[in-house]
Amino acid sequence: MNALALDPVLVGRARELAVRAAQPVVDLARRHTTVSVERAVLRLAGLTGADPVTGSGDGEGTDGEGGATDRVPWVNRVVDVVGEQVGLDRGVALPVWHAICSGAAPDLPALAASVGAGTARFTLPTGADAERARAAARDAVAAGMARIDANRRRREQLVAALGDPPRRPWIYLIVATGDIHEDIPQAQAAARAGADVIAVIRSTGQSLLDFVPEGATRTGYAGTYATGENFRLMRAALDQVSGELGRYVRLTNYASGLCMPEIAVLAGLERLDMMLNDAMYGILFRDINPRRTFVDQRFSRMVHARAGIVINTGEDNYLTTADAVDAAHTVTVSQLLNEALAREAGLADWQLGLGHAFEIDPDLPDSFRLELAHAMLARSLFPDAPLKWMPPTKHMTGDVFRGYLLDGFFNLAGALTGQGILLVGMMTEAVVTPWLSDRDLALRNVRYVLDAAGGLVEDFAPPAGGFIDRRAHTVLTEAVALLQRIAEHPQGLIQAIADGTFGTTRRPPDGGRGLDGVVALDPDACNPALELLEEEVVARA
Repeated sequence: MNALALDPVLVGRARELAVRAAQPVVDLARRHTTVSVERAVLRLAGLTGADPVTGSGDGEGTDGEGGATDRVPWVNRVVDVVGEQVGLDRGVALPVWHAICSGAAPDLPALAASVGAGTARFTLPTGADAERARAAARDAVAAGMARIDANRRRREQLVAALGDPPRRPWIYLIVATGDIHEDIPQAQAAARAGADVIAVIRSTGQSLLDFVPEGATRTGYAGTYATGENFRLMRAALDQVSGELGRYVRLTNYASGLCMPEIAVLAGLERLDMMLNDAMYGILFRDINPRRTFVDQRFSRMVHARAGIVINTGEDNYLTTADAVDAAHTVTVSQLLNEALAREAGLADWQLGLGHAFEIDPDLPDSFRLELAHAMLARSLFPDAPLKWMPPTKHMTGDVFRGYLLDGFFNLAGALTGQGILLVGMMTEAVVTPWLSDRDLALRNVRYVLDAAGGLVEDFAPPAGGFIDRRAHTVLTEAVALLQRIAEHPQGLIQAIADGTFGTTRRPPDGGRGLDGVVALDPDACNPALELLEEEVVARA
């Protein structure tokens, strides 16, 4: 692959500033926990299940039919009651396993049942009781970690036995019917038609639910609920079609929103391969509190690192609200910040599906050359990352012929610049939810371009000092200047978000959803999951 000859001093400066700019939110995450992090601890220890909502006015149900989204998970019940009785500043593990070790309940499910019955009483142990509870909690959580480790080994075995797709970029295609049992045959059909990665997009608004539904779901809106059972069903279906096709088909979902840590754990437990996991997406586009998001994203990324999951970041979303040329440097800044935060959490470069997009106005002169410059800048900055390249959406007009041509140009840019993951663009993007026939045509477009021009990545080398080279260096220089301003502010990234730096959206540190679920940690806090994850990060360093 040919890359731009970027100034190594400038690139080094950019990464140094990104680490400095991100450090305040890393420090914040180390000093706090959230209700979702604590629920993730219980999920790793094996607690599953839910009880019916007892009233109709709590707003937690979403389908109104007594289904999975009308039931409150046991992990929510337990964490809420622990918080009410003793607080969460020392974590959920000590009071929960103290109750078990002291004989109040024989195991987690029985303890959860007593919580549901209103008979559970939690206390904070001290001395030998605290050490006994700490050890029991660590053993229980370690069993969940062992399952995640086994799934990582199983993925590696399947890839070795079946093989990866024969070419790059991988073709990434979305399935989103709302019904997991409808998603499965569509996902298998897409794999047979050439898709390498199947993304099951989440039901609209799930990121704002402060609980993860239990069980298989059939009532999603413009997407399917992310649940452990839905993950299991789709993974099994794709394993089946992988064996049929002789190549490993990867599965993607979304570890974002108010339940980011829990969904990351469920993904590891059910062997998902990729997860959308951006440091700022939930803040900017779902108005989730910044502090809640940064605490949750660090824990979730540590889980992804352990599970061998590739994350996909969401820089493409900035260009739906900001101009793709004027704001190009903010995409580069976000990529560098996402890289810094991911590395701190233990993710390797091969796990960084950093996002960018083909969103420049096609009526702008030299628009394709600009797209190539931005794509080559990303590819050159992150040579070992499987970059995720997103198709045109903002300037799709409903003219399906023009849209099909734009998607062809997008596919060509991906082939020329060596992108890692190519999301399939649909010609009817601006008209309707795409039909199956639209998907088939879109896959034909991708296959034609990659078959005809995929090898051009070996030949395409923009000359030094030419249009593409100059544009890429301009964007990188602007990115370094912005990173300098962010790094010099005492609040770093949090203040940059409040100032509307990314996607023109302003989000204050104390605004948004979920702040009430953030808890400052006591020096004696215990989180056995975090301890095991941090030990793994140190071991891999």
